[in-house]
Amino acid sequence: MVALATPFRKGRVDFTAIDRLVDFQLAEGTQGLVPCGTTGEASTLSLDEYRAVVSRVVRRARGRLPVLAGAGSNNTEHSIALGRTAAKAGADGILVVTPYYNKPTQEGLYAHYSQLARETRFPIVLYNVPSRTGIAIAPDTVARLFAIKNIVAIKEASGAIETATEILSLCRIPLLSGTDAVNLPLMAIGAVGAISVVANVAPRLVRRMIDAAQAKDWKTARILHYTLYPLAKNLFLEANPIPVKAALRMMGLCSDELRLPLTRLAKRYESAVRQALLHADCPLVKR
Repeated sequence: MVALATPFRKGRVDFTAIDRLVDFQLAEGTQGLVPCGTTGEASTLSLDEYRAVVSRVVRRARGRLPVLAGAGSNNTEHSIALGRTAAKAGADGILVVTPYYNKPTQEGLYAHYSQLARETRFPIVLYNVPSRTGIAIAPDTVARLFAIKNIVAIKEASGAIETATEILSLCRIPLLSGTDAVNLPLMAIGAVGAISVVANVAPRLVRRMIDAAQAKDWKTARILHYTLYPLAKNLFLEANPIPVKAALRMMGLCSDELRLPLTRLAKRYESAVRQALLHADCPLVKR
């Protein structure tokens, strides 16, 4: 699944570019769309923009791919409102990051997610990314939450193999890698797939690597892992989604405009991003 970027033009959401991005993902074999997450700059979108972006992605996908909308907040009631909005917009489920800044206890995290599950009655994917939120869901809390019927999976983006191992040793929750550099290692220990930033620009290769790993064709998966690794490294030279927006601009899919406090990619990194695109033979990149 792709963690879809939100394109902007002159301060507004560029819906024409959203159509291009979705069409590109459909053509390249992605298996799911994840709008309005971290990569989608969700924290800068108004509720009306959020509703419009999710609705546009759902309509453009036309039922051909599942849509998992980001619905994270550090305010539980706001997260519930986003979840309900995503459901009305036609999404198939929601991706919910741990509440950032507040730094709740594990009991607070359990209460946050369990209330969200009760209030929305909508499929929920947990999202653990402590480097961005300042708080991690402990593996035993994940196991407790997985007992709730509509908590269906976790996006594990700590980058720590040991954390994923402990989660999978405690429960059978479907685990999706959220760190592109370790997609293959996580697949090797039992992850079922990935929610990928790199898939914005190389969806076909990411899909092929995931398929190879699921088929236990580790030789092919390893070759693709090393082909994709420069992208996994260079698309995070600055805070996501700064580099991936630059890469999408290089591919002619959308502008590299971001919303403050994020700014465009520093010029000194442009060459590294372009070389990574070329190394992976990404489509649409001018040589």
